[in-house]
Amino acid sequence: MAERLTDYQRKRYTRQLLLPSFGFDAQEQLVVSTVMVLGVGGLGCAAAQYLCAAGVGHLILVDDDSVELSNLQRQVLHGEADIGRQKVDSAHDSLLRLNPDITIETVAQKLADAALLKKIKSCHVVLDCSDNLDTRRQLNRLCFQAETPLVSGAAIRFEGQVAVFTMQESTPCYECLSQRFGEQQLSCVESGVLAPLVGIVGSLQALETLKLLGGAGTVPVGKLMLFDGAYSQWQTFQLEQWKDCPVCSRSTGAD
Repeated sequence: MAERLTDYQRKRYTRQLLLPSFGFDAQEQLVVSTVMVLGVGGLGCAAAQYLCAAGVGHLILVDDDSVELSNLQRQVLHGEADIGRQKVDSAHDSLLRLNPDITIETVAQKLADAALLKKIKSCHVVLDCSDNLDTRRQLNRLCFQAETPLVSGAAIRFEGQVAVFTMQESTPCYECLSQRFGEQQLSCVESGVLAPLVGIVGSLQALETLKLLGGAGTVPVGKLMLFDGAYSQWQTFQLEQWKDCPVCSRSTGAD
């Protein structure tokens, strides 16, 4: 249940409170919301800092990786002094410097289904900022079980994508996207990525999350938004639920 904002919060978030479609009701909802960011690399760093600055009350950061020198070109919550530290710890410290008014929980390990599902059930929205197909599929499957909205992002080379899945009946899930369009197994290690691209994609993930939480604007549910950074062009495609989807299709006996 939303709480009234303190005087400190009213001043800190005043630019959002001025928005007619956002205002006090939405901001109060942010303050009591819990959001998971799975992956605190390029996408996760960009998304988490805007969720934090915007006033999402509780963040759960999940990542079992540590900071390396090659990360620093794009992972803006980490610095050279953080090399060798767990990414969730480095991000935790940076985010609290940005906004000490929120709480941050860190998980520095890969979670099995039962543990991850328990975390997801405590969240209002989950952000997929991971970098591998197995994790994406696990997260999608568990978000569907928990009926928790999933905001998925990916970035490689000059190309980025964002999709929002609310896990409602007759709407597609990430598995529908993966089966229809395929999934690149490439990573930044082999293919590279231009630094601002992860900022663009991660920021859009944060934007759609704030809209979901605050009930503001129109969320592009079940649509794939593709960004071509080389030409600075966006394309949006409508996704259809795959009738044989092993995750979300009722005809397959999915829960």
